[in-house]
Amino acid sequence: MAGQESDNLQQSTADMTVFVQNLLQQMQTRFQTMSESLIGKIDEMGSRIDELEQSINNLKAEMGTDGVSEAKPEDPKPADESS
Repeated sequence: MAGQESDNLQQSTADMTVFVQNLLQQMQTRFQTMSESLIGKIDEMGSRIDELEQSINNLKAEMGTDGVSEAKPEDPKPADESS
């Protein structure tokens, strides 16, 4: 009887080991997928920022070549206008 309990315990331990290994493998796969997805989204955002920056630079260049003068800074105002 003790031998059968020992065999059951060993089988239970082996089953639990396989279960945990499978679970860890699934988690690793999910994390890898999420990581790749995040990296892809970050790369896409970087490209979009680069495009936006280029568009802003193009607009600035167009404004400069169309003879539009840059805005002049406003005259400094007194610090306390309520007096």
